[in-house]
Amino acid sequence: MSDSAVRHVGEDFDHSQRFQGTLVSSRRLTPEGVDEVRELLFELDRADFPYQVGQSVGVVSSDEHIRLFSVADLPDTGPTGMARIRICVKRMGQASEYLCDLTPGEQVTLTGPHGMPFEVPADHTANLILFCTGTGIAPFRAFVKYLYTNVPDWTGPVWLFYGAHNPLETLYLNDEHDDFANYYDLDSFVAFKALGPNPRWPDSIPWDRALDARADELLQAFDSPNTRVYVAGPAKMRDELDEVFAERLGSAEEWRHHREELAAEGRWVELLY
Repeated sequence: MSDSAVRHVGEDFDHSQRFQGTLVSSRRLTPEGVDEVRELLFELDRADFPYQVGQSVGVVSSDEHIRLFSVADLPDTGPTGMARIRICVKRMGQASEYLCDLTPGEQVTLTGPHGMPFEVPADHTANLILFCTGTGIAPFRAFVKYLYTNVPDWTGPVWLFYGAHNPLETLYLNDEHDDFANYYDLDSFVAFKALGPNPRWPDSIPWDRALDARADELLQAFDSPNTRVYVAGPAKMRDELDEVFAERLGSAEEWRHHREELAAEGRWVELLY
């Protein structure tokens, strides 16, 4: 696959340009009893933040450990006139532990923005197919919001496929925090969930079952030059999608070749971690 079509959150980006962020709020997105995921709102020490949808910021912990996190919203401005950003963090490592334990008023050192943005096609009737798992939904939360806020003549279909190990781990698409609810009444937006069968079991995500009824339709859409496919989440998710579409096409080699063609044309873009 073309290097320009794939970005890994752990890539070695230039972290020399640094700035400070003050935590404004930290809210838990998942209930007790499952993996902790939080949304953190930071106010930056600058009025302008040159961020594009799909990019990430680096968080520098006390020992100079740096980890990238996707920005989960469009930048806005706080009462002081300084820029604000939101990131989505799952408690699972050194940097995420550091962030999840922060309290409002504490400061962190940030770098960025980093990475390749998800581009809005010039043709506003294009097909957009978005695949994500877990915190991979964060850049798409920002992307969809940008699409329907800043591109008023957008009429192309937007299909969002979101995978979670169980219903309790859905982010921004649950009863308490459904940030996509504003778009459900739009004819162009549809959200699909691929969920494990038991709320308390860490099952693999059943992409095969979730996509079974739509796999042929998706493959047909992939063949349209008017289609863009954006993928965000762990590298394992891409492998799981590969299995589904390889089975439909009859071989892994045929699907790999097809996907690489899409990537070479800029119509398949991944942000993996």
